[in-house]
Amino acid sequence: MSYLRAHPQHLPTFLTHQRIRQTPVGGGSISDAFRLTLDDGTSLFAKGRPDPMPETFFEVEAAGLRWLGAAGGVPVPEVLVALPDLLALEWIEPGAPTADAARRLGAELAVTHLAGAPAFGALPGHADGFIGALPQDDTPSPGPWGPWFADRRLRPHLRRSVDNGALDAAAHAAVARVLDRIEEYGGDEPPSRIHGDLWPGNVLWGADGRAWLIDPAAHGGHRETDLAALLLFGGVPEREHLISGYAERAAALGRPLDAAWRTRVPLHQLHLLLVHTALFGAAYRAPVRAAADAMLRL
Repeated sequence: MSYLRAHPQHLPTFLTHQRIRQTPVGGGSISDAFRLTLDDGTSLFAKGRPDPMPETFFEVEAAGLRWLGAAGGVPVPEVLVALPDLLALEWIEPGAPTADAARRLGAELAVTHLAGAPAFGALPGHADGFIGALPQDDTPSPGPWGPWFADRRLRPHLRRSVDNGALDAAAHAAVARVLDRIEEYGGDEPPSRIHGDLWPGNVLWGADGRAWLIDPAAHGGHRETDLAALLLFGGVPEREHLISGYAERAAALGRPLDAAWRTRVPLHQLHLLLVHTALFGAAYRAPVRAAADAMLRL
């Protein structure tokens, strides 16, 4: 491991010429992933760059992990190798979610968020990011948050979802009305340091009793976007303990959650739901329409 940390560019050579056990593991919907076991028994998590993603794909993911980890909040796996075609991370032994781990995750997530970001977008050093297999415009913007979120996070995926036939005219019109009204919903805040794709599958519950963040689309955004994502698709386990831990730590840090944050959950969830219609089609049309209708009722 010490040699690998000093010479990460040699890992592909090791995989070709050394006896390193490779065991397929779940790595998400767009990458082939493996557990690599070295001769000394140390394990790594590794994945190959999906075709036809740009050569910067893993560079941006690694930068996002390091940026989130530097906040000193929720832990992230150590980045060991970040090459154009290969990303290798510290192996985190999986465990089970518990109420204590969820409360700790919430408290640590508040610390991560409130470490802040220089602007909206603004993953340091990277104006072109990714969310899943889609491009993400991370050009720094001073905000305010509402118009930035509409223009940089929602409209691009709305266009893709209409162009690919995932959204019909009625769903398109409903989302468009939400975007036209976005400044009415309130909730403007300074940019937080957010994961950006924090659906429950991107929380890794460790055997060490902690929760870890993986697969980020990290950028400067609104912290409610991460909280809303954690409630998608059935929600993260022990979610009310997570929210309690978050609210307590955020208040202690002088940035309590806005009292109306739960009313904006469907607005923030529209981001990942539109990503899903852009990537996977009409199967996610109904959730998009439901989220838009919920906001239009306010």
